[in-house]
Amino acid sequence: MKIKVKVKTKIKQEKVVEIGENSFEVSVKQVPEHGKANIAVVKAIAKHFKIPQNSIKILTGKTNSHKILEINFAR
Repeated sequence: MKIKVKVKTKIKQEKVVEIGENSFEVSVKQVPEHGKANIAVVKAIAKHFKIPQNSIKILTGKTNSHKILEINFAR
């Protein structure tokens, strides 16, 4: 399953909000430096779907606030 993610960084409260079909807005506390925000996004999505973090892969947008993630529910 592929999802689109819009990331907001440096937010006080972390949350995942579904804004459309396979489209989410993820707010994280981390700053977008050295991949810290990407790690936080993967953790937040994993927690939201109740799956392991290694089931999620960032396909595009590693240095952008708009990302496409691939989720493998079979693991």
